[in-house]
Amino acid sequence: MTLHLTGDTAADSLLSDDPFALLVGMLLDQQIPMETAFAGPAKIRDRLGTLDPAVIAQYDPTEFVEVFKQTPAVHRFPGSMAGRVQTLAAVVAEDWHGEAAAIWSAPDADGTAPDGAEVLRRLKALPGFGEQKAKIFLALLGKRLGVEAAGWREASAPYGEEGSLRSVADIVDPESLAKVRESKRAAKAAAKESATT
Repeated sequence: MTLHLTGDTAADSLLSDDPFALLVGMLLDQQIPMETAFAGPAKIRDRLGTLDPAVIAQYDPTEFVEVFKQTPAVHRFPGSMAGRVQTLAAVVAEDWHGEAAAIWSAPDADGTAPDGAEVLRRLKALPGFGEQKAKIFLALLGKRLGVEAAGWREASAPYGEEGSLRSVADIVDPESLAKVRESKRAAKAAAKESATT
């Protein structure tokens, strides 16, 4: 299934084909427009010639920040986000043998497929993935990539809800992108309102 998150065909194809690219896009998705965040992995790959987690983890940190700073920038906070991407790459390279998809597909110690709660636990253990980000990513895996971990909807609640328009997991085209953006704006406004009352 092809994702439609950036408005750029090549960037979306990379996200659809490369699980590590998708993971990095999710990591970058903070304090910048969602399309910019998810276009980040393509910029990194184009500038380095690879998105191999082991290569990124070993890359000179100062030079990696420069990769982030090139125009157009990967993120508005190139120093801190470049560091986070390298930390994530190191975990994927070392703990998951360079295979990001193993986070949601590798069997448990007893040989059974991981359920939604276990995938969520694995995601939350990643650097830069708090509760919300992990739940949104789990919903994205279930809704858009057909990952069938038992109980994933419940584990990713409320983002796994059928027909919701809350997050990147619900975007399938420009119209749904606009609706998700509007619902996020409304949620922020509501949160601001309740904070002042």
